[in-house]
Amino acid sequence: MTSPTQTRPPVRGWNTPRRRIVDPVQDAALGTVEALRQRLLGAQLAWRERSARDRLLSWTIPLAVGLIAALLRFWQLDRPHALVFDETYYVKDAYSYLVSGVERAWSQNANALFLRGDMSGLQDGPEYVVHPPVGKWMIALGMALFGPGSSFGWRFSAALVGVLSVVMTAWAARRLFRSHALAAAAGLLLAIDGHHIVLSRTGILDIFLSFWLLAAFCALLIDRDDGRRRLADRLGRLAGPDGRLRPTALVTGPWLGIRWWRVAAGVCLGLAVGVKWSALAFVAAFGLMTVLWDAGARRRAGIRAWLPGAVVRDAPLAAVSIVVVGAAVYLASWTGWFLSDSGFYRTWARDHPDPSWSWIPDSLRSLAHYHFEAYAFHNGLSSPHPYASSPWSWLVQGRPTSFYYAEPANTCGVEHCSSAVLSVGNPLIWWTAVVALAVVTLLWAGRRDWRAGAILAGVAAGYLPWFLYPTRTMFAFYAVSFEPFLILALAFGLGLVLGRPTDPLWRRQAGFLAVGVYLLAALVISAYLLPIWTAEPIPYIEWRLRLWMPSWT
Repeated sequence: MTSPTQTRPPVRGWNTPRRRIVDPVQDAALGTVEALRQRLLGAQLAWRERSARDRLLSWTIPLAVGLIAALLRFWQLDRPHALVFDETYYVKDAYSYLVSGVERAWSQNANALFLRGDMSGLQDGPEYVVHPPVGKWMIALGMALFGPGSSFGWRFSAALVGVLSVVMTAWAARRLFRSHALAAAAGLLLAIDGHHIVLSRTGILDIFLSFWLLAAFCALLIDRDDGRRRLADRLGRLAGPDGRLRPTALVTGPWLGIRWWRVAAGVCLGLAVGVKWSALAFVAAFGLMTVLWDAGARRRAGIRAWLPGAVVRDAPLAAVSIVVVGAAVYLASWTGWFLSDSGFYRTWARDHPDPSWSWIPDSLRSLAHYHFEAYAFHNGLSSPHPYASSPWSWLVQGRPTSFYYAEPANTCGVEHCSSAVLSVGNPLIWWTAVVALAVVTLLWAGRRDWRAGAILAGVAAGYLPWFLYPTRTMFAFYAVSFEPFLILALAFGLGLVLGRPTDPLWRRQAGFLAVGVYLLAALVISAYLLPIWTAEPIPYIEWRLRLWMPSWT
């Protein structure tokens, strides 16, 4: 039974505009604690009242698409037994971490020796590298488990986080859209996309970057609900005996305390920056996004100074949770370098004393100098490369990167065979995602839908900063950092095709049929292109037939 002031949350479709639905009973109780809870926690209350079937699907769908992702990523993961593309750097650096905690130089013939399991090419001197340690430590974990000479071992961690990324994408879609169908679609599309498959089967850094960024986003989604619950609870404590809120409680609103899921997001973002510095753009975007969510919650609660309240009461702790915690985690990721005397630039401050900076420990001065030098390297990286591509072409897969190509004789049933790893995405997925991204942008501009804004924040942080460096050498596989958000935009668009629960039956049936046909077509295309994602030996002519655009050659 419900009291006159305690109504069940109105049923909403996944794409119902997020405006307060007028309810006469609820409107009569405006200003009461229960009305406040309905306004702030309506979706959460409905979520808690799910049936047992809904709860089961909430777990089985992400796990099911994760199983599909695992089959595509772990199947013959050790093929090819070669240092593919930038594995020649990061895999050997990872082994060096296992041995000494820092990167060490290798001899010129080290690759051939390494592939035979001979690590004698590792030298004593330090190696100059321009990426932080976290991704290489994650590669090293797989090598520690399965042996440094195993190509399965040095790709294991990449495949594992690739699978977990698919699971988290399905979970995030369910959290955003409250739809099992869209959660399944989002997880499936990421699971079968070649761009993500290739990066998950290669021991380089970018899949780890994508993983930690997505983990931070999922933590912030939980924090958004947690923050609204805290706001409702703390405002409720300020209510009078009649259950109505005092006017003074609605000036700027209460302080919400330490938000542990936001701290978890800060840890994940610190680890992401510890993989690649390009994660810094996500720190800024996600930090702003979470404070805007707080401002929206305060506004919905009826707080008059909702924006100043969010700036004064939420933003400072958000900065500590995300920026300060992230910086501490990032600094801790350099522990191996701090403990070593042989790391590159480790003794730079001691060799270059400066009385004006003597108050800073030599180790931190040396690390700062290292970072200045690495940034100068990245900023000046403009050497020609046959697979370099402009960010303008990334979304349409205009110039994918060839990670590996060989012509093994008589391994495919004919004399001329090809074995290739091309980091090209499923064209149907990427091309329709571009359309969906435009639609999501319009929805955010027109409706101010927070879900559209969250998706756009992830895409913008991963994509737009690259346009600031037009002369820098760049590669299309950098897009994997924001690919999960692109998939979420695509799921948003598929939701529009599905329609709302209140639409006529024929409209819903037509929507499900259209989405089903689309997913089936994506599966067929992925099955056809799978050999050039996994280095499967196929006849040369079959390889050529899979290069759909001249720029893929």
